[in-house]
Amino acid sequence: MTKADIVDKVASGTGLTKLETEAIIEGFFKTVIETLKEGKGIEIRGFGSYKVKKKNSRQARNPKTGESVYVPEHYVPTFKFSKDFKELVDQGMKESKSNG
Repeated sequence: MTKADIVDKVASGTGLTKLETEAIIEGFFKTVIETLKEGKGIEIRGFGSYKVKKKNSRQARNPKTGESVYVPEHYVPTFKFSKDFKELVDQGMKESKSNG
């Protein structure tokens, strides 16, 4: 599913125009990115949480050449799904497999 597909689905479910829906979704994405850039986390109950994790510097190996490579310290965004979210997906997958 692409962002355009999400916009279509949300617009049809809410009665908002696609233009309004796209603006809301873009606003959500920008808010998530800006919040994570500030080093803060976001928790959406029943959905999951966004956080930033620090990765320490380390020596790695280029798998193609075998050459040792230094990887500097860096930060990566992470997302952890909530327990409820995982259970709903599991239940939905089991139901769709038993119906198909």
